[in-house]
Amino acid sequence: MKRRTVVALTGLSVALSLASAAPAQAPAATPPAPPIVLKAAHLFDGRSGRLVSPGVVVVQGSRIAAVGESAAPPGAKVIDLGDATLMPGFIDAHTHIASNHDDNWAEGFYENMLRLPVEQSFHAAHNAKLTLDAGFTTVREVGAPDFVDVALRNAIRDGLAEGPRMLVAGHAIGSTGGHCDIAPFPPERVAPLGPRDGVCNGAEQCRLAVREQMKYGADLIKICASGGVLSEADPVDVPQLTPDELRAIVTEAHAWGRKVAAHSHGDLAAKLAVEAGVDSIEHGSFLTAPTLKLMKQKGTYLVPTRMTQVWVVDKADTYPPQIGAKARAAGAAHQTMFKEALRVGVPIALGTDAAVYPHGLNAQEFGDMVELGMTPVAALLASSQGSAKLLGIENETGTLEAGRFADVVAVPGNVLENIRATEKPLLVMKQGKVVRGGAAER
Repeated sequence: MKRRTVVALTGLSVALSLASAAPAQAPAATPPAPPIVLKAAHLFDGRSGRLVSPGVVVVQGSRIAAVGESAAPPGAKVIDLGDATLMPGFIDAHTHIASNHDDNWAEGFYENMLRLPVEQSFHAAHNAKLTLDAGFTTVREVGAPDFVDVALRNAIRDGLAEGPRMLVAGHAIGSTGGHCDIAPFPPERVAPLGPRDGVCNGAEQCRLAVREQMKYGADLIKICASGGVLSEADPVDVPQLTPDELRAIVTEAHAWGRKVAAHSHGDLAAKLAVEAGVDSIEHGSFLTAPTLKLMKQKGTYLVPTRMTQVWVVDKADTYPPQIGAKARAAGAAHQTMFKEALRVGVPIALGTDAAVYPHGLNAQEFGDMVELGMTPVAALLASSQGSAKLLGIENETGTLEAGRFADVVAVPGNVLENIRATEKPLLVMKQGKVVRGGAAER
Protein backbone atom coordinates (compact mmCIF):
# COMPACT_ATOMS: atom_id res chain seq x y z
CA MET A 1 0.00 0.00 0.00
CA LYS A 2 2.77 2.42 0.93
CA ARG A 3 4.68 1.75 -2.34
CA ARG A 4 1.54 2.40 -4.40
CA THR A 5 0.95 5.64 -2.52
CA VAL A 6 4.49 6.85 -3.18
CA VAL A 7 4.21 6.04 -6.88
CA ALA A 8 0.89 7.85 -7.13
CA LEU A 9 2.27 10.92 -5.39
CA THR A 10 5.35 10.90 -7.62
CA GLY A 11 3.17 10.78 -10.70
CA LEU A 12 1.09 13.68 -9.40
CA SER A 13 4.25 15.71 -8.72
CA VAL A 14 5.51 15.16 -12.27
CA ALA A 15 2.14 16.15 -13.71
CA LEU A 16 2.09 19.33 -11.66
CA SER A 17 5.64 20.18 -12.73
CA LEU A 18 4.77 19.76 -16.41
CA ALA A 19 1.65 21.86 -15.96
CA SER A 20 3.60 24.65 -14.30
CA ALA A 21 6.25 24.55 -17.04
CA ALA A 22 3.66 24.93 -19.80
CA PRO A 23 3.18 28.53 -20.93
CA ALA A 24 0.04 30.00 -19.37
CA GLN A 25 -2.54 31.32 -21.78
CA ALA A 26 -4.23 34.42 -20.43
CA PRO A 27 -7.94 34.63 -21.19
CA ALA A 28 -8.81 37.12 -23.87
CA ALA A 29 -9.54 40.48 -22.27
CA THR A 30 -13.11 41.70 -22.70
CA PRO A 31 -13.03 45.23 -24.02
CA PRO A 32 -14.76 47.70 -21.72
CA ALA A 33 -18.20 48.84 -22.79
CA PRO A 34 -18.18 52.26 -24.40
CA PRO A 35 -19.38 55.13 -22.19
CA ILE A 36 -22.96 56.31 -22.48
CA VAL A 37 -23.90 59.97 -22.41
CA LEU A 38 -27.47 60.85 -21.45
CA LYS A 39 -28.66 64.31 -22.48
CA ALA A 40 -31.92 66.11 -21.71
CA ALA A 41 -33.27 69.63 -21.34
CA HIS A 42 -33.30 69.37 -17.52
CA LEU A 43 -31.62 67.48 -14.68
CA PHE A 44 -32.76 66.92 -11.08
CA ASP A 45 -29.81 65.49 -9.16
CA GLY A 46 -31.81 64.22 -6.15
CA ARG A 47 -29.73 66.09 -3.59
CA SER A 48 -29.75 69.84 -4.19
CA GLY A 49 -33.50 70.09 -4.83
CA ARG A 50 -32.78 72.26 -7.89
CA LEU A 51 -33.46 71.74 -11.57
CA VAL A 52 -30.55 72.57 -13.87
CA SER A 53 -30.56 73.00 -17.62
CA PRO A 54 -29.32 71.38 -19.75
CA GLY A 55 -28.81 67.99 -18.16
CA VAL A 56 -25.92 65.65 -18.95
CA VAL A 57 -24.94 62.37 -17.27
CA VAL A 58 -21.87 60.39 -18.36
CA VAL A 59 -21.99 56.69 -17.55
CA GLN A 60 -19.06 54.27 -17.58
CA GLY A 61 -19.93 50.68 -16.83
CA SER A 62 -22.30 50.46 -13.87
CA ARG A 63 -21.36 53.87 -12.42
CA ILE A 64 -21.84 57.54 -13.11
CA ALA A 65 -18.54 59.01 -14.33
CA ALA A 66 -19.59 62.66 -14.48
CA VAL A 67 -22.61 64.94 -14.28
CA GLY A 68 -22.89 68.20 -16.17
CA GLU A 69 -19.99 67.61 -18.56
CA SER A 70 -20.85 68.99 -21.98
CA ALA A 71 -18.29 67.05 -24.05
CA ALA A 72 -18.92 63.39 -24.80
CA PRO A 73 -15.93 61.07 -24.21
CA PRO A 74 -14.41 59.52 -27.37
CA GLY A 75 -16.46 56.60 -28.63
CA ALA A 76 -19.40 57.33 -26.35
CA LYS A 77 -22.93 56.36 -27.21
CA VAL A 78 -25.05 59.51 -26.93
CA ILE A 79 -28.75 59.28 -26.04
CA ASP A 80 -30.41 62.67 -26.46
CA LEU A 81 -33.87 62.68 -24.84
CA GLY A 82 -34.77 66.26 -25.80
CA ASP A 83 -37.38 68.01 -23.67
CA ALA A 84 -37.12 65.72 -20.67
CA THR A 85 -35.78 65.62 -17.11
CA LEU A 86 -32.99 63.28 -16.03
CA MET A 87 -33.47 62.05 -12.45
CA PRO A 88 -32.14 59.38 -10.07
CA GLY A 89 -33.84 56.00 -10.42
CA PHE A 90 -36.88 55.90 -8.15
CA ILE A 91 -36.74 53.98 -4.85
CA ASP A 92 -39.88 52.37 -3.39
CA ALA A 93 -39.48 51.59 0.31
CA HIS A 94 -42.66 49.50 0.64
CA THR A 95 -43.45 46.87 -1.98
CA HIS A 96 -44.88 43.36 -2.19
CA ILE A 97 -43.55 42.37 -5.61
CA ALA A 98 -43.58 38.71 -4.61
CA SER A 99 -47.38 38.90 -4.22
CA ASN A 100 -50.00 39.48 -6.89
CA HIS A 101 -52.64 42.18 -7.15
CA ASP A 102 -56.20 41.07 -7.83
CA ASP A 103 -59.21 43.37 -8.03
CA ASN A 104 -61.35 40.55 -6.67
CA TRP A 105 -59.97 40.51 -3.12
CA ALA A 106 -61.38 37.17 -1.99
CA GLU A 107 -60.63 35.31 -5.23
CA GLY A 108 -57.09 36.70 -5.37
CA PHE A 109 -56.39 35.78 -1.74
CA TYR A 110 -57.29 32.13 -2.22
CA GLU A 111 -55.58 31.91 -5.63
CA ASN A 112 -52.35 33.01 -3.96
CA MET A 113 -52.85 30.45 -1.18
CA LEU A 114 -53.22 27.60 -3.66
CA ARG A 115 -50.22 28.55 -5.80
CA LEU A 116 -47.00 26.61 -5.27
CA PRO A 117 -43.96 28.75 -4.35
CA VAL A 118 -42.14 27.89 -7.59
CA GLU A 119 -45.12 29.04 -9.64
CA GLN A 120 -45.44 32.20 -7.55
CA SER A 121 -41.80 32.97 -8.29
CA PHE A 122 -42.66 33.33 -11.97
CA HIS A 123 -45.44 35.76 -11.08
CA ALA A 124 -43.00 37.65 -8.86
CA ALA A 125 -40.48 37.96 -11.69
CA HIS A 126 -43.21 39.40 -13.92
CA ASN A 127 -44.12 41.93 -11.22
CA ALA A 128 -40.45 42.87 -10.83
CA LYS A 129 -40.12 43.67 -14.53
CA LEU A 130 -43.21 45.88 -14.44
CA THR A 131 -41.75 47.73 -11.46
CA LEU A 132 -38.39 48.29 -13.12
CA ASP A 133 -40.02 49.53 -16.32
CA ALA A 134 -41.93 52.06 -14.19
CA GLY A 135 -38.61 53.66 -13.23
CA PHE A 136 -38.03 51.98 -9.85
CA THR A 137 -34.46 50.74 -9.84
CA THR A 138 -34.44 49.85 -6.12
CA VAL A 139 -37.18 48.54 -3.84
CA ARG A 140 -37.60 47.35 -0.27
CA GLU A 141 -39.78 44.21 -0.18
CA VAL A 142 -41.51 44.21 3.21
CA GLY A 143 -42.83 40.68 3.55
CA ALA A 144 -43.51 37.71 1.31
CA PRO A 145 -44.59 34.09 1.78
CA ASP A 146 -42.26 31.11 1.36
CA PHE A 147 -39.14 33.31 1.02
CA VAL A 148 -40.09 34.01 -2.59
CA ASP A 149 -38.69 37.52 -2.13
CA VAL A 150 -35.26 36.12 -1.19
CA ALA A 151 -35.26 33.90 -4.27
CA LEU A 152 -36.31 36.78 -6.52
CA ARG A 153 -33.66 39.10 -5.08
CA ASN A 154 -31.00 36.49 -5.78
CA ALA A 155 -32.28 35.75 -9.29
CA ILE A 156 -32.19 39.45 -10.20
CA ARG A 157 -28.73 39.83 -8.67
CA ASP A 158 -27.44 36.85 -10.67
CA GLY A 159 -28.95 38.03 -13.96
CA LEU A 160 -31.60 35.29 -14.14
CA ALA A 161 -34.51 37.73 -13.92
CA GLU A 162 -34.93 41.41 -14.70
CA GLY A 163 -36.10 43.76 -11.99
CA PRO A 164 -35.02 46.39 -9.49
CA ARG A 165 -32.36 45.87 -6.88
CA MET A 166 -34.22 44.37 -3.91
CA LEU A 167 -33.76 44.52 -0.16
CA VAL A 168 -36.05 41.89 1.34
CA ALA A 169 -37.64 40.99 4.68
CA GLY A 170 -38.65 37.34 4.30
CA HIS A 171 -41.80 36.78 6.37
CA ALA A 172 -43.25 39.77 8.19
CA ILE A 173 -43.33 39.16 11.94
CA GLY A 174 -46.39 39.48 14.16
CA SER A 175 -48.58 37.77 16.73
CA THR A 176 -51.01 34.88 16.37
CA GLY A 177 -54.23 36.12 14.82
CA GLY A 178 -52.69 39.44 13.84
CA HIS A 179 -52.18 41.12 10.49
CA CYS A 180 -49.00 39.10 9.81
CA ASP A 181 -50.83 35.83 10.49
CA ILE A 182 -52.93 34.24 7.77
CA ALA A 183 -56.73 34.11 7.73
CA PRO A 184 -58.39 31.84 10.36
CA PHE A 185 -58.52 28.62 8.36
CA PRO A 186 -59.83 25.52 10.20
CA PRO A 187 -56.89 24.35 12.36
CA GLU A 188 -57.45 20.70 11.49
CA ARG A 189 -56.86 21.55 7.82
CA VAL A 190 -54.08 24.14 7.96
CA ALA A 191 -51.09 23.76 10.28
CA PRO A 192 -50.56 26.72 12.61
CA LEU A 193 -47.70 29.03 11.72
CA GLY A 194 -44.63 29.54 13.90
CA PRO A 195 -41.57 31.81 14.22
CA ARG A 196 -40.06 30.71 10.90
CA ASP A 197 -43.29 31.86 9.24
CA GLY A 198 -43.18 35.14 11.18
CA VAL A 199 -45.79 34.29 13.84
CA CYS A 200 -44.56 34.63 17.41
CA ASN A 201 -45.84 35.14 20.95
CA GLY A 202 -43.59 36.32 23.76
CA ALA A 203 -40.22 38.01 23.60
CA GLU A 204 -38.09 34.89 23.06
CA GLN A 205 -40.27 33.54 20.27
CA CYS A 206 -40.15 36.94 18.57
CA ARG A 207 -36.37 37.02 18.91
CA LEU A 208 -36.28 33.57 17.30
CA ALA A 209 -38.54 34.78 14.47
CA VAL A 210 -36.03 37.54 13.69
CA ARG A 211 -33.18 35.04 13.63
CA GLU A 212 -35.16 32.70 11.37
CA GLN A 213 -35.75 35.43 8.79
CA MET A 214 -32.08 36.41 8.82
CA LYS A 215 -31.01 32.77 8.56
CA TYR A 216 -32.88 32.43 5.29
CA GLY A 217 -31.64 35.67 3.77
CA ALA A 218 -33.58 38.70 5.08
CA ASP A 219 -31.89 42.10 4.61
CA LEU A 220 -34.32 43.77 7.03
CA ILE A 221 -37.12 42.92 9.43
CA LYS A 222 -40.77 43.86 8.95
CA ILE A 223 -43.25 43.68 11.83
CA CYS A 224 -46.99 44.14 12.18
CA ALA A 225 -47.34 46.44 15.18
CA SER A 226 -51.05 47.03 14.60
CA GLY A 227 -53.94 45.47 12.73
CA GLY A 228 -54.34 45.92 8.99
CA VAL A 229 -56.92 47.18 6.56
CA LEU A 230 -56.95 44.21 4.18
CA SER A 231 -57.15 41.49 6.83
CA GLU A 232 -60.52 40.29 8.03
CA ALA A 233 -60.34 39.59 11.75
CA ASP A 234 -58.04 42.16 13.40
CA PRO A 235 -59.02 45.74 14.37
CA VAL A 236 -56.93 48.21 12.41
CA ASP A 237 -55.86 50.35 15.36
CA VAL A 238 -55.09 47.81 18.12
CA PRO A 239 -51.45 47.06 19.14
CA GLN A 240 -50.53 43.48 18.26
CA LEU A 241 -47.09 43.25 19.86
CA THR A 242 -46.26 43.96 23.51
CA PRO A 243 -43.44 46.35 24.49
CA ASP A 244 -41.30 43.34 25.48
CA GLU A 245 -41.91 41.67 22.12
CA LEU A 246 -41.12 44.89 20.27
CA ARG A 247 -37.88 45.41 22.18
CA ALA A 248 -36.80 41.83 21.56
CA ILE A 249 -37.37 42.19 17.82
CA VAL A 250 -35.70 45.57 17.47
CA THR A 251 -32.65 44.84 19.63
CA GLU A 252 -32.02 41.52 17.88
CA ALA A 253 -32.40 43.00 14.40
CA HIS A 254 -30.21 46.02 15.17
CA ALA A 255 -27.55 43.79 16.75
CA TRP A 256 -27.28 42.04 13.40
CA GLY A 257 -27.27 45.30 11.43
CA ARG A 258 -30.83 44.93 10.13
CA LYS A 259 -33.33 47.79 10.14
CA VAL A 260 -36.93 47.31 11.29
CA ALA A 261 -40.03 48.50 9.44
CA ALA A 262 -43.25 48.58 11.47
CA HIS A 263 -46.63 48.27 9.81
CA SER A 264 -48.90 50.41 11.96
CA HIS A 265 -52.14 52.19 11.25
CA GLY A 266 -52.96 52.71 14.93
CA ASP A 267 -51.45 55.54 16.95
CA LEU A 268 -50.73 53.64 20.18
CA ALA A 269 -49.15 50.74 18.29
CA ALA A 270 -46.94 53.17 16.39
CA LYS A 271 -45.94 55.00 19.56
CA LEU A 272 -44.91 51.73 21.23
CA ALA A 273 -42.93 50.75 18.12
CA VAL A 274 -41.16 54.11 17.95
CA GLU A 275 -40.27 53.91 21.63
CA ALA A 276 -38.84 50.43 20.99
CA GLY A 277 -36.56 51.88 18.30
CA VAL A 278 -38.04 50.85 14.93
CA ASP A 279 -36.60 52.63 11.90
CA SER A 280 -39.86 53.38 10.10
CA ILE A 281 -43.63 53.42 10.53
CA GLU A 282 -45.50 52.14 7.49
CA HIS A 283 -48.92 53.67 6.60
CA GLY A 284 -49.55 55.53 9.87
CA SER A 285 -53.21 56.28 9.15
CA PHE A 286 -54.27 57.25 12.69
CA LEU A 287 -51.04 58.85 13.94
CA THR A 288 -51.52 61.89 16.16
CA ALA A 289 -49.35 65.00 16.54
CA PRO A 290 -47.56 63.75 19.70
CA THR A 291 -46.54 60.50 18.00
CA LEU A 292 -45.42 62.36 14.88
CA LYS A 293 -43.33 64.69 17.03
CA LEU A 294 -41.78 61.69 18.77
CA MET A 295 -40.90 60.25 15.36
CA LYS A 296 -39.22 63.50 14.34
CA GLN A 297 -37.29 63.59 17.61
CA LYS A 298 -36.03 60.02 17.16
CA GLY A 299 -35.49 60.26 13.39
CA THR A 300 -38.09 57.57 12.70
CA TYR A 301 -39.24 57.65 9.09
CA LEU A 302 -42.86 57.72 7.95
CA VAL A 303 -43.59 55.65 4.85
CA PRO A 304 -47.12 56.88 4.14
CA THR A 305 -48.11 54.67 1.16
CA ARG A 306 -50.56 57.40 0.17
CA MET A 307 -51.59 55.91 -3.18
CA THR A 308 -52.70 52.69 -1.49
CA GLN A 309 -55.05 54.69 0.75
CA VAL A 310 -56.52 56.31 -2.35
CA TRP A 311 -56.85 52.91 -4.02
CA VAL A 312 -58.55 51.05 -1.17
CA VAL A 313 -61.04 53.86 -0.51
CA ASP A 314 -62.00 53.76 -4.19
CA LYS A 315 -62.37 49.95 -4.04
CA ALA A 316 -63.97 49.78 -0.57
CA ASP A 317 -67.36 48.67 -1.87
CA THR A 318 -65.79 45.61 -3.54
CA TYR A 319 -64.21 44.28 -0.33
CA PRO A 320 -65.91 42.17 2.35
CA PRO A 321 -68.00 44.56 4.54
CA GLN A 322 -65.67 44.54 7.55
CA ILE A 323 -62.66 45.31 5.34
CA GLY A 324 -64.52 48.01 3.42
CA ALA A 325 -65.40 49.78 6.67
CA LYS A 326 -61.76 49.72 7.81
CA ALA A 327 -60.63 51.03 4.42
CA ARG A 328 -62.93 54.05 4.59
CA ALA A 329 -61.96 54.91 8.16
CA ALA A 330 -58.23 54.60 7.51
CA GLY A 331 -58.46 56.55 4.25
CA ALA A 332 -60.26 59.47 5.88
CA ALA A 333 -57.83 59.63 8.80
CA HIS A 334 -54.78 59.31 6.57
CA GLN A 335 -55.35 62.67 4.84
CA THR A 336 -55.33 64.52 8.16
CA MET A 337 -52.32 62.56 9.41
CA PHE A 338 -50.27 63.25 6.28
CA LYS A 339 -50.84 66.99 6.42
CA GLU A 340 -49.90 67.00 10.11
CA ALA A 341 -46.74 65.02 9.33
CA LEU A 342 -45.74 67.69 6.80
CA ARG A 343 -46.38 70.42 9.37
CA VAL A 344 -44.38 68.65 12.08
CA GLY A 345 -41.50 67.84 9.72
CA VAL A 346 -41.33 64.07 10.12
CA PRO A 347 -38.75 62.46 7.79
CA ILE A 348 -40.68 60.85 4.94
CA ALA A 349 -39.63 58.04 2.62
CA LEU A 350 -41.55 57.13 -0.53
CA GLY A 351 -43.26 53.75 -0.37
CA THR A 352 -46.40 52.52 -2.08
CA ASP A 353 -47.57 49.07 -0.83
CA ALA A 354 -47.43 47.66 -4.35
CA ALA A 355 -49.73 44.62 -4.75
CA VAL A 356 -52.63 46.41 -3.09
CA TYR A 357 -52.79 48.18 -6.47
CA PRO A 358 -51.49 46.77 -9.80
CA HIS A 359 -47.72 46.52 -10.05
CA GLY A 360 -46.07 49.14 -12.23
CA LEU A 361 -48.19 52.11 -11.12
CA ASN A 362 -45.83 52.97 -8.24
CA ALA A 363 -44.98 56.49 -9.48
CA GLN A 364 -48.52 57.69 -8.76
CA GLU A 365 -47.26 58.11 -5.19
CA PHE A 366 -45.39 61.29 -6.16
CA GLY A 367 -48.52 63.03 -7.45
CA ASP A 368 -50.75 61.72 -4.66
CA MET A 369 -48.43 63.20 -2.02
CA VAL A 370 -48.28 66.52 -3.87
CA GLU A 371 -52.08 66.65 -3.95
CA LEU A 372 -52.06 66.68 -0.14
CA GLY A 373 -49.68 69.61 0.11
CA MET A 374 -46.18 68.24 -0.39
CA THR A 375 -44.09 70.26 -2.84
CA PRO A 376 -42.90 68.50 -6.02
CA VAL A 377 -39.29 68.90 -4.85
CA ALA A 378 -40.06 67.33 -1.46
CA ALA A 379 -41.94 64.46 -3.11
CA LEU A 380 -38.97 63.65 -5.35
CA LEU A 381 -36.55 63.93 -2.43
CA ALA A 382 -38.73 61.48 -0.46
CA SER A 383 -37.40 58.87 -2.89
CA SER A 384 -33.87 60.06 -3.63
CA GLN A 385 -33.02 61.13 -0.09
CA GLY A 386 -35.74 59.65 2.14
CA SER A 387 -35.95 56.10 0.80
CA ALA A 388 -32.22 55.86 0.05
CA LYS A 389 -31.31 56.87 3.62
CA LEU A 390 -33.96 54.66 5.18
CA LEU A 391 -32.62 51.68 3.23
CA GLY A 392 -29.04 52.59 4.15
CA ILE A 393 -27.89 52.86 0.52
CA GLU A 394 -27.54 56.64 0.15
CA ASN A 395 -23.83 56.27 -0.66
CA GLU A 396 -24.59 53.93 -3.54
CA THR A 397 -27.67 55.31 -5.26
CA GLY A 398 -30.45 57.89 -5.00
CA THR A 399 -28.53 60.83 -6.49
CA LEU A 400 -26.94 61.70 -9.81
CA GLU A 401 -23.34 62.09 -8.69
CA ALA A 402 -20.00 60.75 -9.90
CA GLY A 403 -19.27 57.37 -8.32
CA ARG A 404 -22.90 56.43 -7.65
CA PHE A 405 -24.60 53.56 -9.44
CA ALA A 406 -25.90 54.69 -12.80
CA ASP A 407 -29.57 54.37 -11.80
CA VAL A 408 -31.27 56.98 -13.98
CA VAL A 409 -34.80 57.79 -15.09
CA ALA A 410 -35.86 60.29 -17.74
CA VAL A 411 -39.40 61.69 -17.74
CA PRO A 412 -41.09 64.05 -20.21
CA GLY A 413 -40.76 67.83 -19.86
CA ASN A 414 -40.03 69.72 -16.65
CA VAL A 415 -40.86 67.37 -13.76
CA LEU A 416 -41.27 70.21 -11.26
CA GLU A 417 -44.00 71.71 -13.42
CA ASN A 418 -45.74 68.34 -13.90
CA ILE A 419 -45.05 65.85 -11.13
CA ARG A 420 -47.28 63.29 -12.86
CA ALA A 421 -44.62 63.03 -15.58
CA THR A 422 -42.96 60.54 -13.23
CA GLU A 423 -45.67 58.08 -14.26
CA LYS A 424 -44.47 58.05 -17.91
CA PRO A 425 -40.73 57.34 -18.01
CA LEU A 426 -39.04 57.75 -21.38
CA LEU A 427 -35.88 55.95 -20.29
CA VAL A 428 -34.91 53.70 -17.40
CA MET A 429 -31.28 52.76 -16.69
CA LYS A 430 -30.29 50.39 -13.89
CA GLN A 431 -26.63 50.24 -12.94
CA GLY A 432 -25.54 51.43 -16.36
CA LYS A 433 -27.82 49.20 -18.44
CA VAL A 434 -30.68 50.77 -20.37
CA VAL A 435 -33.73 48.61 -19.66
CA ARG A 436 -36.42 50.86 -21.15
CA GLY A 437 -36.26 53.45 -23.94
CA GLY A 438 -33.16 54.79 -25.64
CA ALA A 439 -32.73 51.58 -27.64
CA ALA A 440 -32.94 49.44 -24.49
CA GLU A 441 -30.27 46.75 -24.27
CA ARG A 442 -31.59 43.20 -24.20
